[in-house]
Parts: sequence; structure tokens; C-alpha cells
Amino acid sequence: MASRARRKQEDRSERSRGQILAAALKLFSSFGYHGTSMRDIAEEARVSTGNVYHQFPDKETIFRTLLEEYWAALASPDLPFNKALAEGAFPHDLEALARATKESVDRYRKYVSLIYVDVVEFDGSHIRRFYADMASRFQAFLESDAGRSGLDQVRDGVSPLTAVMTATRFFFHYYSVELLFGVHNHFGVDEETALKQTVDLLKFGMMKRS
Repeated sequence: MASRARRKQEDRSERSRGQILAAALKLFSSFGYHGTSMRDIAEEARVSTGNVYHQFPDKETIFRTLLEEYWAALASPDLPFNKALAEGAFPHDLEALARATKESVDRYRKYVSLIYVDVVEFDGSHIRRFYADMASRFQAFLESDAGRSGLDQVRDGVSPLTAVMTATRFFFHYYSVELLFGVHNHFGVDEETALKQTVDLLKFGMMKRS
């Protein structure tokens, strides 16, 4: 009986924690960190403020926890972007990589918003470590079977690491502006045309060959 009661209590606690994190994600991504209070989070989660403090010692811990959830999602093989990489989209099918990036940004748009919140309100202190480790994560991909399969397509003199990171960072930025900021066709052409032009640029460069 005691074990069953303990499990029920743990289940209730886990549900409360999930409600609190979902509420905080909605509020932080809409109103920023300093524009959101613990009381706001409690009201949105429909729990008491005391319950929020029981689960998390302070608001910054909630913010960090949400970012850790996003980092875990970015590392998941189920992320559309990671699936595209595993299926050989780089460098063979950059259009597929771009579309997978769009799907990833769309799925986690509220989490992506937290990056901008961190830059504006914390000078990027929470996300600095993640970006500092980015090159090592892509290097690990290039050393995998899927990554090695495309290396012969990268022309001599070009770093595969720089190539995959450049394509990735461009697509993530482009679709963040499109989806998070709502600035459509910000390259002066429709999305499909911008994608084709960008892929051509990434593949062949911008300068005439001498």
C-alpha cells in the first residue's frame, strides 16, 4: 500500500513538473524571462506558487531546465534534422536538409525563442557552452558512416566541417526568421526560390572561376 501511494505521489509530482515547464515555456517564449514571474508560471500551470517552488528552487532553474530539454531534443535521432543527416542529406541533398531544418524549427519554435531570450536578457550565458561544443558534435557526425559517405563530394580545399556547419547555421537562421519572427520572403523572393538559390550558392560558390 505504501509503495502504491508513493507511486501515485510521484506521478502527481511529475505531472505538476510537466505542467510547470510547459507553462514556463509558453510564457518565457512570449514575454521573456524578466517579463515572467513565478506567480505567472503558477497561474498558467494551474498550480500553487508553493508547488512551483517545491519543484524548482528559482525561476532561473526552470529556464535552464527548458534549455536542457531543447539540447536533448537537438541530440535526439528522432529530430527531423538529425534524421536527414543520418539519411545522407549532407551534402547530397541540401534541399532535404533545409526542409528537415524547417520542420525542426517549427516543432521546437518556443524552445528556439529561448535562445534569443538568453542572448537579450542573459548575454548568452546559458547557451554559450552549447555553441562552444557545436564543432565537436558535427565532427562526430562526419566521422560516422553517414558523414563519411558524403566527404568525397566536398571539393578539395574545403573543410567538410565548415561546409556542414555553414549550411546548417544558414538553414536554422533562415527558418527562425521565417517562422519565429514572421518575416516571410525576407530574401526578396518566395521561400522555394530562396531555397534553390541558396543551395546553388552553397554547392558552387558565388565567384566566377578564373
